[in-house]
Amino acid sequence: MSKNIKFSAIAVTAAFMSLNVNAAGFQVNEHSASGLGRAFSGEVAVADNASVLARNPAAMAMFERMEFSGSLSLIDPSVDISTVDSTPSQTYNNVAPFAAVPAGYFIQPINDQLAWGIGIFSNYGFATDYPADANFGALAGMTDLITLNINPNISWRINEHFSVGAGVSLVYADAELNRNFGSLAPIYDTEPSQTLINLQGDTWEWGWNIGALWELDENNRFGFSYRSQVDLEFEGKFTDYQGSGVAGASPTNPATVDGVLKVPLPAIAEIGGFHQLSKQWAVHYGVQWTQWSKFTELKATSDDCINNTCLLKEEDYDDNFRYSIGATYTLNPEWILRTGFAFDEQAGKATLSIPDTDRYWYSAGFTYLYNNDLSFDLGVTYLYGKSDTFKEEYVDGREYEFSGKNYAWLGAAQVNYKF
Repeated sequence: MSKNIKFSAIAVTAAFMSLNVNAAGFQVNEHSASGLGRAFSGEVAVADNASVLARNPAAMAMFERMEFSGSLSLIDPSVDISTVDSTPSQTYNNVAPFAAVPAGYFIQPINDQLAWGIGIFSNYGFATDYPADANFGALAGMTDLITLNINPNISWRINEHFSVGAGVSLVYADAELNRNFGSLAPIYDTEPSQTLINLQGDTWEWGWNIGALWELDENNRFGFSYRSQVDLEFEGKFTDYQGSGVAGASPTNPATVDGVLKVPLPAIAEIGGFHQLSKQWAVHYGVQWTQWSKFTELKATSDDCINNTCLLKEEDYDDNFRYSIGATYTLNPEWILRTGFAFDEQAGKATLSIPDTDRYWYSAGFTYLYNNDLSFDLGVTYLYGKSDTFKEEYVDGREYEFSGKNYAWLGAAQVNYKF
């Protein structure tokens, strides 16, 4: 189901994985402006608009009218990578480009017990763009992965306290990768900016999700959700310039064979609560778990490669947790204010392609209710990534030390309409 994929054995150390300053690994949390304003705390239980579909399908049971929510999140990261006490000295500034993440949701009650809805959003994605003539071009070039999740759901209210929901996900993934010769250029008598590898392709895969909601009373509720792992499988062309994957291949006589590369999008589970303390104040909180331990390797295979393995890179990832807490204040019938904080654990050992680190979210936002049917949300977040150093072996066999610094500003706007 994929098209026109080409990749080379000479350092595709992160064919689909790259820097994503916004969440651990390459996860995307930007599902709504209302959620962004509270650092996505309590998302499985708040259910203040149709965007709850991205986190808990069971919460559709709380809706009495059809509702649509559409949002656009803008991400402005600042990511700098530099070498530490090594020659050559290299600094790469602003390697993560500006990004826009749209999302849309629709919920329709069927009767007092059943409701259905559909969401279109993303759970994973990343982008990075190093200079074309970067010394470490074989590891750091341009990488872009976009995923789109088309997610129809249904919910069932069992009684006044308990609801459940489930859905299926049709996930579209589009990837593009460019790597350059960099410091390898003199060995092969070419320019550092000369393309070493290029990859372009897309694929469709299936997943599923479930959720539950416990409404203790009208002011207190708890939610749970689980989203399955989705295994992306890209089929295409593997081009070897070294002979490390295909016997006899060389820069002057590269070998191209049919290959398969599999990439898992890890499972996600989340629990959270919402408590209306008074007419004005509410608090919400959540814990999200992502099964990053399933991301153990990047492996390209082919019957034409040595031992059926064209490329193998071991990854060192563990399951991680994201903790969030926030508060909502109803100023008057027209204005609702919110704020939140989140801590996102580092998921994997930092590398040049994925310099993962702990992240801290500082968020604020508001809702303006134009009338009983139409409302608008705005959210903003300052995201601080813990500065750290890491070591990685380059294709020349030497180990280099790097320093990574990153932060980001995130903003989102959203419109909600009840029919």
